[in-house]
Order: sequence, then structure tokens, then C-alpha cells
Amino acid sequence: MVSRATEPASDRPVFDPFDPRWASDPFPLYAEFRDRAPIHRNDMGFWVVAGHADCLTVLRDRRASSNTISAAPERFRRPITEDSPLAAGMVEMRPFLFRDPPDHTRLRGLVAKAFTPKVVDSLREGTARMVEELLDKAVDAGEIDLVADFAYPLPMGVICNLLGVPVEDRDRCKVWSQALARGMDPDFLLPDDLIAARAEAGGQFAVYFLGLMEERRHKPSDDLLSALVTAEDAGGALSDTEVLSTCILLFIAGHETTVNLIAGGTLALLRHPDQLARFRADPGLHRTAIEEMLRYVSPVQLTGRAFIEDAEIGGAEFTAGDFVILLLASANRDATQFEDAERFDITRSPNNHLGFGFGIHRCLGAPLARMESELALSALVRRAPHLALATDEVHYKANVVLRGMEALPVSLRG
Repeated sequence: MVSRATEPASDRPVFDPFDPRWASDPFPLYAEFRDRAPIHRNDMGFWVVAGHADCLTVLRDRRASSNTISAAPERFRRPITEDSPLAAGMVEMRPFLFRDPPDHTRLRGLVAKAFTPKVVDSLREGTARMVEELLDKAVDAGEIDLVADFAYPLPMGVICNLLGVPVEDRDRCKVWSQALARGMDPDFLLPDDLIAARAEAGGQFAVYFLGLMEERRHKPSDDLLSALVTAEDAGGALSDTEVLSTCILLFIAGHETTVNLIAGGTLALLRHPDQLARFRADPGLHRTAIEEMLRYVSPVQLTGRAFIEDAEIGGAEFTAGDFVILLLASANRDATQFEDAERFDITRSPNNHLGFGFGIHRCLGAPLARMESELALSALVRRAPHLALATDEVHYKANVVLRGMEALPVSLRG
């Protein structure tokens, strides 16, 4: 077998998460990786995988663990975890997304009941009502920041309704969620001030939700938080830490990714007028359009795995303790998997993107995100027939994992 794995070299592209080009436009860099260094170890000590087939293979491989504490810290320029009570607390609060069976199986099984097709369908009417209320204000204003005024408040409202967070507390939850979303990036990619901000937000989030959980124990309501604090399975009830970590995951994965999908999908439509015209004219294309946005926009740019056993994948020899970053957004532009992969095509089918991951850790809230995005974008183009960009330049947040715009000024009156 001819190895496609490479060590850092001056003449090869190497993944550098601190390169500002990742925030502005990472896709040309992804193309370089797929062409010249599809699997390589970077200067920070971890492996990077860029191709669709190799990413899919790792996602399927049980030797590749979602639990990043399985990685050997001495192989990194900066340790993944730190030896402190605060760091230990954050590890203990890690959501089931970062756990392996049997913990992952048990926790996911309990939470999955809130995302069945029947439950998601029951949320459709309320979500559609929120969409129309937000668009009423937007149309009256004429020009809005689509992120702050539409893409953000919609999924925030949905997840708060789902969990039973009172309206008066949602602004606080938004602040905590934004800090925790930045903290989704691995510790070794974050400066100390952002790690501290994440820890502080996590502490405030925990204090608030512990109080809300206690209320639900004494006075249950018809919401997911009540179901979580009273849930039992063969292993007993969920611990407070498990409920907290699940709430953190739902706030981040349950709405941050949807924010970026709605905003990124809108931008893709506006930059491809032919696709916008087709999307507006044919509601039958809306579902395939959302799948294409998940592929083309890739709100979740990457995910990580730690090998717990030695493995050979794509010509690379991984050893137990190695950490690997899977560039899902790069996989979603792989020409070996997608015809004319750089083209935005809302009719694309089949579309085997990795926008929601794959396997046992595939995004639990995918049906909800799809429903919210479809309702939001279909109503937006209907209510704003002259929708247009109101800026010449779009800036992205510094987030490495969850890529999203800081703002998206649009005009609804043309």
C-alpha cells in the first residue's frame, strides 16, 4: 500500500488552526489538503484527515474514541487536559457526545426520546409561529442583521421552550451558550482567557440549571428538563452532572449549529441567485436544499477522535493515544464523493454529506435542526421577495469547530 500519510514538511500544507484564513475562507485550504496531504500529522502533534472516505472510516471505527481524555497528552504541544480541580470538573461535565458506550448509549437513549419524529412534528406549529413573529419585525424594520435578529433567536427560543427555560432567563442563557460554544474547540486550540471564560460560563450555567432542576423535581412540567430529572432506566436515574452536561450539549448543539445553518444557508442562496430562484419557486426542493446547505456550508467544520488501539487507516499508522481531527467540512467538498463538489446545487441527490457526523455519535438533534431551518428559510424567501445582501464583506467568528458569521446584514425590501 502506498501511504498517503505525511509528516510536516515545508513544501506541504499543514493544518494550522491559528491561521486567520481558517475563519475567513477555509475551503481552498481544505482542497490543498485533499490534494497534497489528505492525512498528515501537524506541528502541534495531532493527525489531520481531510478526505471523505478516510473521515467516514474513522467515524465508523470503534478503535477511535470520542472521549478525548484517551489521547496521550505528551504528544501535544499543549496538554488536552490540565491537572486542576476546575479542569477535572469540566471533564466530568462533558456531554455524552464526548463519551463512549456504555455511558453514551445509556444517556443518548434517554435523551433521544425528546427527538423522535413525533416529538419534532409536535414542535412544528410553534416553531412556524416563532418564524412568522420574527419576520413580522424584520419586514417592518426593512434591514436587519439576519444572525442576531432571525437565525439566533429562533433556535434559542425552540430549545428554551423544549427545556422549559422561562422567557425572562433566556438572555442569560444566550451569553453562557456563546461562551460554551467557543469552548467546543479543543483546549489545545484555545488561549487561556477563552478557557477561563468557558469555565466561568459553565459554572454560571450549572448554578442556574441546578436551581431549575430542583424546581422541576418538586413541580414537574411538560418539558424536557422535567423528563430528564425524573428519567430512570435499568441503571437508575441520571445524576445531576449528567443532566447538566446534557443541557449544555442541547444548548450548544441544539441551537448554535442551527444558527450557523440558517445564516450560512441564506448567504449561500444570496450568492447563488439561480439557486435562490429555484428555492423560492419550488417548495418541493426545500428538503434537498437543506441537505445541500449542510454539505456546502458545513456549520460543524471538524470533530475529534482519540485512538484507544493501534490502527492503520488510509495508509497512516495510528497508535493508541494518537489524537486525530476529522475535517468534516473538507470531506463535504471531496470530488471523489460529490460531483462538481464546489458547486452549490439545491437539487443534489444523493448527498452523503457528513454535516451531522456519522455512526453512534451522529447528531441527535438533526431532525429538529432540519425542521427549524426549512421553516425559517422557506418563510424568509416568501416574506422577503426582494431579499438582498446589505454588505460587501462578511466576517466570521474565530471558532474552529462551529463556524459561523458574526453578522449578516440583509435588506428585505431590495
